[in-house]
Amino acid sequence: MRDDAYYIRRCEILAEEAAAKGEAPVGSVITKGDEIISEAIEASKDKNDVTCHAELEAIRLAVKKLGTNDLSHCVIYSTHEPCIMCSYAIRFYKIKKIVFQHTVEYFGGISSSMPLLMVKEVPLHWSDVPVIIHLKSM
Repeated sequence: MRDDAYYIRRCEILAEEAAAKGEAPVGSVITKGDEIISEAIEASKDKNDVTCHAELEAIRLAVKKLGTNDLSHCVIYSTHEPCIMCSYAIRFYKIKKIVFQHTVEYFGGISSSMPLLMVKEVPLHWSDVPVIIHLKSM
């Protein structure tokens, strides 16, 4: 079985791809069990759409591939701590675990003054607080 470090390395490769295209160097992977369900790079500049963060792009692909809004059996990996916008989607789609490398000072869903990934006061149809692993750079 592959470990968290394996999937973070894949995120790093995706982040390099994003940087080569002039995007922020962010890559994201979603797994279910030991299978990669989706992966994506930052695409905000390319698509001229601020919502095209790597995590949201990966979530969109996973929802489409699995044909469900319930990603409670999935794990999301990212080179960066999901921002508040991405954190909203992670909680809404009930992703059970988040593994990331770099913190995001002002708008991180864990480390900022708005830790959406950690609060318990959320709508009933959202997930419980997910498992959060800060896997520092390797």
